[in-house]
Amino acid sequence: MEQVESLRRPMLFGMTTSLVLQSVPLPDDCPFGTDLLHSVSGSKRKRIRARGVRHHTWSPLRHAHNVCIGTCVGQRAYALDLFHTWAQMSPYLSLPSLVMLGESVITSIARQRELANGRTSEQIHADMRLFLERIPRFTGKCKCARAMALIRPNVDSPQETKTRLMLSSHGLPECVVNYAVPGVSFDSGVAMTLDMAWPDYHVAVEYDGDHHRVDRDQWRRDRSKRGRLNGRDWVVFTATAATLADAAASAEFAFGVARQLTLRGASFPFHVVARSLE
Repeated sequence: MEQVESLRRPMLFGMTTSLVLQSVPLPDDCPFGTDLLHSVSGSKRKRIRARGVRHHTWSPLRHAHNVCIGTCVGQRAYALDLFHTWAQMSPYLSLPSLVMLGESVITSIARQRELANGRTSEQIHADMRLFLERIPRFTGKCKCARAMALIRPNVDSPQETKTRLMLSSHGLPECVVNYAVPGVSFDSGVAMTLDMAWPDYHVAVEYDGDHHRVDRDQWRRDRSKRGRLNGRDWVVFTATAATLADAAASAEFAFGVARQLTLRGASFPFHVVARSLE
């Protein structure tokens, strides 16, 4: 914060700074780093000029519900609310990244009591859709509308989003996100959930990050869970970073899932070469 010691009025953080301050992971293709602070105002005449600050103008600002995140240089500082931050980022991101960011925003809000304000992920998702309908026109609104059609609540990580979108691009039918398997629970009584599932066909995909491999308790929990589900006629595929490493690896994984769905009665056109989400 030493770079902004010359500021004389409260700062409203936007773009990547707002996302970082509110615990939202940045998309892989985000063009803005975290080396600069990003501020935002409703017009150019209200811009903040300071060393180390990149300023942005956001005309729908007066409709935002900004979040107080503490003090900056002895004054209260605020972050642009996450729905507006998501919309503000839309001109700079690809459609898949905008979907991933939207799902990360919903998850981040749901996990923070003050931001959630008693709402479930489903309710936050509904509020996000309503926000987009009501906000005045802005650059990127059409892209946000396309992304909104693909955004789902209850997604735990951007990699799960990326996996789901990859499967969709190969033609696989819509899955149920974070599906709780009826009648199956851990010894603790917690329901067993699947990252992506096609319940009618007992086929599922789980995304395993590195912690699933290096954390012994998590590894045992995964083995127990998948063993019990296999015993109930579920086929559970495991995706990893290697699955998403390149087009060939993704296509091979998608074909395996598609084949199992087809063997169990599903009917859909499979695309050997992934199609654009557009």
